[in-house]
Amino acid sequence: MIFTVFKKELRDTLRDRRTVMMMIVIPTLVFPMIMSIFMSVSESFEKKAAEKKVKIGLVSNQAGSLESDLLKVPEALGKKEFIPFTDTISLVKAIRSDSIQVGIYIPNNAEQLKRTMKPISVTVFHDGTDLGMKERADAYLTFIQENWKRERYAELKIDEAKITPFILEHSNVASSKEMIGKLAGGFLPYLFIAFGFMGCMFPAIDLFTGEKERSTIETLLTTPVPRWKILFGKMGVVVLSGLLAATFNLLGIYLSIEVLNIVKDPVVLQAIKDILSPTFIIMLYALLCPLIIFFAGIMIPIAVRAKSFKEAQSIISPLNLLIILPAMVGFFPGVELNEVTALIPVVNIVLATKELIAGTLEWHLVAMAFGVMVLLAVIAIMLSYRKFENENNVIS
Repeated sequence: MIFTVFKKELRDTLRDRRTVMMMIVIPTLVFPMIMSIFMSVSESFEKKAAEKKVKIGLVSNQAGSLESDLLKVPEALGKKEFIPFTDTISLVKAIRSDSIQVGIYIPNNAEQLKRTMKPISVTVFHDGTDLGMKERADAYLTFIQENWKRERYAELKIDEAKITPFILEHSNVASSKEMIGKLAGGFLPYLFIAFGFMGCMFPAIDLFTGEKERSTIETLLTTPVPRWKILFGKMGVVVLSGLLAATFNLLGIYLSIEVLNIVKDPVVLQAIKDILSPTFIIMLYALLCPLIIFFAGIMIPIAVRAKSFKEAQSIISPLNLLIILPAMVGFFPGVELNEVTALIPVVNIVLATKELIAGTLEWHLVAMAFGVMVLLAVIAIMLSYRKFENENNVIS
């Protein structure tokens, strides 16, 4: 009987365009579209930044070797144009008006300091909101400084190797899979949770508040079927809708990788394919199921009590923020699944999924997180049953 109610409600749900859009179309298309736009814009900005000629204001009251060396910096470090200024006041004004991007002040005694092999205090003026410009100027000055260092070593007859205590080398022992999981792994569970919640919302409202508005709930309740079976049949559709939204979101990610080729690095691409393995997907659904049931369990009591579709939507929609904010914890570096975070709803699933992606999952912590969400899902189901059992809530 539960399955009969489930089939009937699923058929009605799939006829609703809003639900289909939220459950299938948007989750499938939104990630490829976002990633395609992001990659295109990012590549465009990088290309423009690399090709942009930087106008650099130069304040120096004497012609010296530093000024001449700045003019000789190779184009490989970026195109540039030097514009002379007499003072720093006009230089700052020019940067603020964006007639130049960077300013360099060289003191009057620069040549004397160079001859005596003393450091020259060079000031770089820049607008912090103009990203990348300070780094361009630093690259030019660093290039000159390294050349001057070698000249001084030769003049002083110093073997550079003898004054270099050690050469620092880094060896990353983390795999590409672990790097993706730890650094970007919070993004996937965030999407799954967000779309899982939105996938539940419209069916929950339509199957309870919508039926009250259409006055069809009374007919259903007059059938010789226990009310809890009706509730479970309807709740099954809500849960399935949330899981389908997460599934189609996963499909959208797969299409982004396979069709749009947004990942160019073959090592990273292989690591992502390893992550999206059958084992990962099974584990992901095991973690998502109690969470989606919990979502359905907190939405249904609201939908049962609401008098209209608009009222139910206005109450449930703000709940999205309460779900999304904990889901964003996965973006924060250093926050990991432990005995404390495993007990925090939503956060535990996000961090467990992040660890799952990285392949560093600790099973006792996963069991704690899973147990907490199962307990909350059971409580939410009981709350839904109490509200649905109350005649005053169901009959408008």
